[in-house]
Amino acid sequence: MDREDQRFRVLGRAAASNDAGRFERHSRVAEDDGWARDEVLPVLRTQTSIEVPRRVITYNRSPDLPFDRSINPYRGCEHGCVYCFARPSHAYLGLSPGLDFETQLIARPEAPDVLARELRSKRYQVAPIAIGTNTDPYQPIEKTHGIMRECLEVLSAFNHPVAIVTKGSLIERDIDILGDMAGRGLTAVGISVTTLDAKLSRLMEPRAPAPQRRLQVIRKLSEAGIPVRIMASPMIPALTDPELEAILAAGRDAGARHASWIMLRLPREVSPLVQDWLATHYPDRADRIMARLRDMHGGKEYDAGWHKRMRGEGPYAQMVAQRFDLAVKRLGLARSGVPLRCDLFRPPSEKGDQLSLF
Repeated sequence: MDREDQRFRVLGRAAASNDAGRFERHSRVAEDDGWARDEVLPVLRTQTSIEVPRRVITYNRSPDLPFDRSINPYRGCEHGCVYCFARPSHAYLGLSPGLDFETQLIARPEAPDVLARELRSKRYQVAPIAIGTNTDPYQPIEKTHGIMRECLEVLSAFNHPVAIVTKGSLIERDIDILGDMAGRGLTAVGISVTTLDAKLSRLMEPRAPAPQRRLQVIRKLSEAGIPVRIMASPMIPALTDPELEAILAAGRDAGARHASWIMLRLPREVSPLVQDWLATHYPDRADRIMARLRDMHGGKEYDAGWHKRMRGEGPYAQMVAQRFDLAVKRLGLARSGVPLRCDLFRPPSEKGDQLSLF
């Protein structure tokens, strides 16, 4: 194990280890040499590097996803949610899905220009673009780089539909753009709330806004006429899933119109990270939580099969699904919103373009 806490003071992070990615040939192991250590270790800080993308629209053919394309303004996420299913993607960059994922970030400042170029392609066929499905576009470094806002400006200019998922309160900065797009039927936002317990949230989502702050975001977006979905995800069995109904009710009271839920997923390197976290913070129920997850995935910690990776299978998964169904019906929440409009899409004219006769 390559433990960053042997070289740094790790403060405000959910992950405790920094194992080498699965594609690396070597890993570092810290060994105690017996010498007393008098110096104060430096604090592990977030670092950001720059990537120049050739393309920014990523396509998928997943039959259990409601979108076929997405954009990621950033790689890695400083929110540092220990359960984040996107952590294994950092291994493709030669970095660790552990602490590297939340401290070694990559910004893509040319993404808006590349996006505009891709949307102008004669081969491009419009469909809603999802943003925030891998890493959060409104994580703290967006305040410095502003890449997400520039991408929204491009999408608005093209009259292109976009669905956003975030935990970040910085989305309030872009209400002017989002409100205008919502008026044209071009945008919807999902706000993820995992728990209403501020202490628990701080432990597992150390740099994300507190639960009550996210509910304030829902209220502000809703008041601006932006359709908002309350996302109770991920639900962690025997830890956060008892809050399912309370989360949905709080979201509805804040102005959310739609709701969804997802069970905790533990792909690849996420599983040992979450298990270490449970052993540290909730040792009394760690075995019970993992047993529930294995029950829902045929004895495995995770099954990536289509149509079951998001919810799991078996009695426990069915019980949570039934609770969700009853809650949304009682609260008057919809499962899905009005489809975003694609018929308005049109690339804005550029200097030198031939003018239309009509």
